[in-house]
Amino acid sequence: MAGQDPILAGMPGRYATALFELAQEGKALEKVAKDLDQIRAMLEGSSDLDRLVKSPVFSTDEQSRALGAVFKKVKISKLTANFVGLITSNRRLFAIGDMIKAYAMLLAQHRGEITAEVTSAAKLSVKQVNTVKSELKALVGRDVKLDAYVDPSLLGGLIVKVGSRMVDNSLKTKLDSLKIAMKEVG
Repeated sequence: MAGQDPILAGMPGRYATALFELAQEGKALEKVAKDLDQIRAMLEGSSDLDRLVKSPVFSTDEQSRALGAVFKKVKISKLTANFVGLITSNRRLFAIGDMIKAYAMLLAQHRGEITAEVTSAAKLSVKQVNTVKSELKALVGRDVKLDAYVDPSLLGGLIVKVGSRMVDNSLKTKLDSLKIAMKEVG
């Protein structure tokens, strides 16, 4: 299981596996997943918080105090807060994004789902997300958990990653291909 994906095999995967096992033991798999999604959203939404997490300039004490204050406001569970405290004290906080991805992969495997990463130029509507999920489910034959990301540089279209397969149907890639083809002609 751990050998299937580099994220699961490395340091983030080991930490995520430990958290997953603790959450499973405490019957808190869904609560921890919700907490981690909330943390991921906060990191994506705040450049200051992202800098705090990734910068080695901040001491573990500064990181712990700041995150503790944030977690109290958003009501992160004790298990998740303790986990973040541990990775902070072990100076592994910079890898929390990969740990969150690894936890999501473990949870998806536990549920019998497959995780797909979909990157679009603009945020997908609920209808679009459901359409992509149903199309992917028909394609892979399993339930699909969708991790949606936004990258405005794509201009339009989607990039879909399922396991080791990737389909890049973005306008940016098509324009880049056209530019290369035009250079070969001229």
